[in-house]
Amino acid sequence: MAIRRVVPNVQSEVVQESREFYGLLGFEEVMNHGWIMTLGSPSSPAAQVSFMASDKTAPVTPDMSIEVDDVDAAYEVMQASGAEIVHPLQDEEWGVRRFFVRDPNGRVVNVLGHR
Repeated sequence: MAIRRVVPNVQSEVVQESREFYGLLGFEEVMNHGWIMTLGSPSSPAAQVSFMASDKTAPVTPDMSIEVDDVDAAYEVMQASGAEIVHPLQDEEWGVRRFFVRDPNGRVVNVLGHR
C-alpha cells in the first residue's frame, strides 16, 4: 500500500475568508463541493489543505485525509488491528472510496482512494 498524499482538514465556518488568506501564500482552489474546499500549491500539487463546515455523509469531520493506492487493503489492515472504524468503507458520489478511522491520539483520519 502506497501513500499518495496527506491533507489536513480544517473545520471552518469561514471558507471564503480562508481561501483569501491562504491565497496570499500562493494557494489556489483545486476543488470545491460546497461543503468542502481544497486549496493546493501550483508548484507542488500534493501540498494541499482542505476546509469544511461538516462532512457530507459522515457523522464527524475528519482531522486529516490520507489518499492511498489501495483503500480496501488499508481498511482490512485497520480492521485487523482493532482500530476504531468511525465511518464504514463506502463509495461516495464524488468519486472516492473511503472510510474514517480514529488514531491513537483521538484524531479522525479519512482514508481514501479515487475510483
